[in-house]
Amino acid sequence: MKKLYLFDFDGTLTYKDTMFLFLKFYDPAKFSVQFLKHVPLFILLKMKLADAEAVKKSFIASILKGQSRYQIEKKAEQFFDENYPSLFRENALDFINNIDRTHTESYIVSASLDIWVKPFAEKFNMKLLSTQAEFKDDIFTGKFVGKNCNKEEKANRVKIEIGDKKFDKIIAFGDTSGDKAMFKFANESHYRFFH
Repeated sequence: MKKLYLFDFDGTLTYKDTMFLFLKFYDPAKFSVQFLKHVPLFILLKMKLADAEAVKKSFIASILKGQSRYQIEKKAEQFFDENYPSLFRENALDFINNIDRTHTESYIVSASLDIWVKPFAEKFNMKLLSTQAEFKDDIFTGKFVGKNCNKEEKANRVKIEIGDKKFDKIIAFGDTSGDKAMFKFANESHYRFFH
């Protein structure tokens, strides 16, 4: 039986949201200043009065814009070394380690940026579908390539990626409303399965 596993990342496989963790790890001083500056936007976001993608882009750009790809990737590797495996739910790690790789394809489908999720996807031997950071001349522009990989975009990215491939079963794992479209696309879905 050929299976396709789709895993949301933050909160599903991990205990915490990695965006704040990585940005704080990258530059603690800048993170503190920009976090305070963004508090009003975070409040509006909680009240559903601000656009999530715009706020996310603004906060990430305030810390990483203008940084070189080399520097960001180096920090992402250090972040991985410091947070694996402690950041991950034990049940999730057990499940991943027991996947029958001969009959299964596995993807991490995440709204987080590719730059810090990539080392984890490589460790798990999974393909990564995530929000993509835009680089020009190997410098981060502060923008994304395409859309934020959340909600409908998660399902869209999976459909594009698998194309005409046929699977006997598509199984999705998630923990928020941002995973609903992916759940709908799958034959079987698990909400907070590893909690």
